[in-house]
Parts: sequence; structure tokens; C-alpha cells
Amino acid sequence: MSREQPSQQHPGRAVEAVWRMEWPRLVAGLTRIVGDIDTAEELAQDALVAALEQWPRDGVPPNPGGWLMLTAKHRAIDLIRRNQTFARKVALLGRELATEQQAQPGLSVALDPDLAIEDDLLRMIFTACHPVLSSQARVALTLRLVGSLTTEEIARAFVVPESTVAQRIVRAKRTIAARHVPYAVPHGAELAGRLDSVLEVIYLIFNEGYAATAGEDWLRAELCEDALRLARMLATLMPEEAEAHGLVALLELQASRSRARIGPAKTLVLLADQERSRWDQLLIRRGFAALARAHAIDRNRGLPPGRYTLQAAIAAVHAMAPTAEQTDWRRIAGLYAVLAERFPSPIIELNRAVAVSKVHGPAAGLELVDALVAAGVLDSYHLLPAVRGDLLVHLGRNHEARAEFARAATLTDNDAERAFLLDRVAECERASSEAPSRRRPQR
Repeated sequence: MSREQPSQQHPGRAVEAVWRMEWPRLVAGLTRIVGDIDTAEELAQDALVAALEQWPRDGVPPNPGGWLMLTAKHRAIDLIRRNQTFARKVALLGRELATEQQAQPGLSVALDPDLAIEDDLLRMIFTACHPVLSSQARVALTLRLVGSLTTEEIARAFVVPESTVAQRIVRAKRTIAARHVPYAVPHGAELAGRLDSVLEVIYLIFNEGYAATAGEDWLRAELCEDALRLARMLATLMPEEAEAHGLVALLELQASRSRARIGPAKTLVLLADQERSRWDQLLIRRGFAALARAHAIDRNRGLPPGRYTLQAAIAAVHAMAPTAEQTDWRRIAGLYAVLAERFPSPIIELNRAVAVSKVHGPAAGLELVDALVAAGVLDSYHLLPAVRGDLLVHLGRNHEARAEFARAATLTDNDAERAFLLDRVAECERASSEAPSRRRPQR
């Protein structure tokens, strides 16, 4: 996957940027070598310390990620040499490093994006998704190791305390070590059995990239690209699994809007306001093709579409609309109704409320949202008050909407999202200050 190399940045910022991008590859590649996740993480940290010491003095290398991997592998050799039982691995690793240095001195050989089972990141995902771990632990561990998300980011994705996520990750790694879980992609029935949690992991990685939970950037393209790459590999690895193709379809269609979601000065642009000429038509075509494949597999087996295929179908309706006004919201509301019935979730219900409001008016959508508020299941989820505020604006209840947007702004740690919500607060204040005769409910 192509990435912008930060070799021209200030050394300290370059180390931070490269670390974020290359962490999953470092840990995955080192785990293959040393056979232990904790040891791999320690070696990766050692390479980071070396970069912090050397790059400010010597300059940022042309391939920072390769430099980190090669440095970490040299430290792996030193570690293995201290344990004579690993003598065979020393020779094997020495040959690997010699081959890399002959190919391009000082740099590591890049992973082949066309590989499936042999890919280190894919092996890491299936290792982290082993059945000896709970479903929650599988997802949290893989997001940490493959998605390079912090425990804080994972906690927000799951709407749980950060300490809970940290405990899950520590216990998961201990279990993998204690149970001697192999660092490998499984086969046959075992492979199919782990698919659901793997799909969920990739989906959450993409979501964190598509709408970052924290920081200055609303969009983290590298996470979206990683998720897309892994989803495509999974679909290649499991060509007869409809949901693998359904996830690919969903991510392709969502990613097609990426360029249009960011305005000047990194501002957030909602779907209804996006310039659709900026949507990536190649990704849309790929999404349609993957969706057709998922539907074909389900039809052949006489099965209903799965959760990712249904969500992809919703994204496809948006992609087919030339303008926001021409969106078939009735079709979208119907798909959300099916999705909510088969895979009940408060977040799906919140999305359904938006679709219902487009078909039956904001009051109908607000009724569904208020039921979620009463249930208290999304109290810390910022999009609940944000959606409620938008519906209240359309009902002309700007004073109430202002309070909802203000609450939503306090619940998000993303700078772009907070700025957008505070703009909505200001809009409501201006609307509330107008004379009553000038205020009319928007329908």
C-alpha cells in the first residue's frame, strides 16, 4: 500500500508519524520471527528508542518504516543469540537480513500486497481472533496490534471504560502465550469459525479511520486503506463467503466519499453537503461488484443477506443518487428496518431514526431517538445528542437543539467534529435570537 513517507518532516514528528503507520507491520513481522507478541512489542519499542536517538542527529532515513523494521530485526538477532535453543532461528534470520540488505542496503523488503495467507498482518489478525479468547478480547487485541489504535480509541469505539479495554488486551496476550496459540492462518472449518470476529475487527478499524474518535484529523486515511486491504485479502482467501464480499462492498462504497468528507482547513462535511463529483467512481464500481458477488452467493445458498451486505446495500443507495435530494430514503429506511430486526443494535436504531425522519418527518425520527435516550444505552455516544439536535432544528426548536449540540461537543475528542458541533450551537443561538415571527419549523 502506498503511503506518504514523512522523511522531510522534523525528526521528532517523523518518528511519531512513522510509528503510528508502521507499528502493526513491525509487531506482526517480529512476531513471526520471535513467536511471542510481547517480545515483538518490546523489540519494536527498542527500534523506536533508537530512532528517537539517531534521527535527530543523522536525519530521517529515506525509508523510515524499513529502517525501523531492520533495526528491530537486528535486536531480535541479539535476543535470540542470548538463548542457545534458538540457534537455528539465528541462521534463518541472518539469511533473511542478508537478502534484504543485498536488495536495498539499510532497508527492509516491503510486504507483497498480493499475498494472502503469507501476509504477516493477516496472520496477526487470525492469531488475535483465536477461539481461546472471548469475542471482546479478540476485537480489542486485533485493533491494538493491527489497527495501531490506542486503548483509549478502542474504548470509545466500544463505549466502555479504557481500563476495561486495557485489561482485555493484557489478558488476551497472556492467554495466547499460555495456550501456545500458533501464529498462523487456520484452514477449513476453523478458518470459517473465526470469520465473524475478523470481519468485525476490520470493520471497526475502518470506522476509526473514516471518522476518527480523537485528534485533529476527521479522516485517518491510513486506517481506511489498511482495512480495505485486509478486507480484500479476506475476500480472496474466502471467495465463497458472502459476508467477506459484503464487507468489501461496504468499505469500498464508504471510502469512495473520503475526499468529499473534508472541507477547507480540515472541516467536516456531512453527506448531504458533499460535492458528489469528488466521490471516487472506481471505488463505487468496485463496491457494486463486491455487493453483487455477496448477493449471488446468498441467493445460491438460499440465505438472507448478512449485516455487512445489508449495510453495503444502504451505502449503494446513497452512491446511486445523483444528488442528496434524489436519495431513495424510503428504500434506505426499509433496509434499516431489516437490519434492526435481524441484528438489533442501538446504533443501528439511531441510524434508522435518521432514515425514518427523511421519509415520515423529523417528529417520527425524534420519537425513535427519544426511545434511545430513555433506554440510556448510548448516554456517552456523542452522535445521539447530535442527531437529536438536528431533528429539533428541523422542528424549529432551536433552543433545545442548542443544548443537544453543546452536549455532543463535550462528548467527542475529535477536534474537527467538536468545531462542527460548536458551529451548530452558534447557529441555534442566532436562530433563537430572531423574532418569533421569523422562525418557522423546517419541513
